[in-house]
Formats: sequence, C-alpha cells, structure tokens
Amino acid sequence: MIDWNRVTQLRDEIGPEDFDEVVEIFLEEVEEEIAELRANPAPETLEAKLHFLKGSALNLGFDDFSKLCKDGELTAARGDATDIDLAHIVETYTSSKTEFLGELPRLTSN
Repeated sequence: MIDWNRVTQLRDEIGPEDFDEVVEIFLEEVEEEIAELRANPAPETLEAKLHFLKGSALNLGFDDFSKLCKDGELTAARGDATDIDLAHIVETYTSSKTEFLGELPRLTSN
C-alpha cells in the first residue's frame, strides 16, 4: 500500500524538518481533493483531479492510491468518467493514510 523505500528516500533527500512540512502540505491538499471526490465532482474535472492526486501520491509513496488515480485518470481521458469507482479510490486513500500515519513515528525516529 505504501512504498516505504520512497518515503525514506524523500525524507533523506530533504531532511526531517522539511519532510514534516511536505507531509503536512500533502495531507492538506489531498484532503481537499478527496472531499471533492466524495461530493461526486463533474465528470469533466475528474481527469485533472486524479492527475494531481496521482502525482502527489507518488511523491509520498502512496503506491496503491496512486495506481488507482492513474487508472481513473486514463478512464476519464477516454471519456468514461462515470465508470470510475470514486468510492474505492477514496477508501484506498483513507486506508493508505491510516497506515502511513501509523508507521510514520517509527520511520521518523530512526
């Protein structure tokens, strides 16, 4: 679900203080987009929203979530936005976030 090697790599590249800030910004921005997905956004906005979420998720190691966003982005690009299972994408984000935040203290204490 989480690519912990990517998380560790990012933390090592930018340092612990900046990493904490990146995590905070990531969660704020993604939560805003997730709220919009829960509200069933207009189909014509889904491709851009999922593209943003995919990139953000890849940066912070949310592997499963990023893959679902990529699949949804491609589906929306084909004009099939109504075929995207937004509930599953949101559920995967929520599970990923729970795992990430649960393991983060252990990771950052090293």
